[in-house]
Amino acid sequence: MVCLGNICRSPMADGLMRKKVAENNLDIVVDSAGTSGFHVGEAPDNRMRETAKGRNTPIDDLRARQFSVDDFDNFDIIYVMDSSNLKNILSLSRDENDRQKVKLILNESHPGKDLEVPDPYYGGERGFHEVYDMLDEATDVILEKLINGKR
Repeated sequence: MVCLGNICRSPMADGLMRKKVAENNLDIVVDSAGTSGFHVGEAPDNRMRETAKGRNTPIDDLRARQFSVDDFDNFDIIYVMDSSNLKNILSLSRDENDRQKVKLILNESHPGKDLEVPDPYYGGERGFHEVYDMLDEATDVILEKLINGKR
């Protein structure tokens, strides 16, 4: 899960996916990162942590890190939150195999629409709840695909 600073959208997607993977006893590694290094080592934004906690998806233990080329080797799928993240991650790709791993997360819940998860950082509390709902829906679809792929 990748966004700009790894303190709002991607940790929320990370937390939602980890929770769903654990609830379904799947052996899948979930992580998140940012395209920038602005917040490396920081906890998620307090507003996102409060939103997550209120919906029983705590993300307090997550810490921001910057995406690295090694992530292409360590993960099968790299979900990005918006077109800027997509462009930044694709610019780090080494080959077509790397590029094929990178996907806009909302294309899972809204196939082919190339919708973006808006960055709630500069908005009000409502934006954090809207982002939670978008990512909850998208991670439900991802979970269903993972479960079906396991069968």
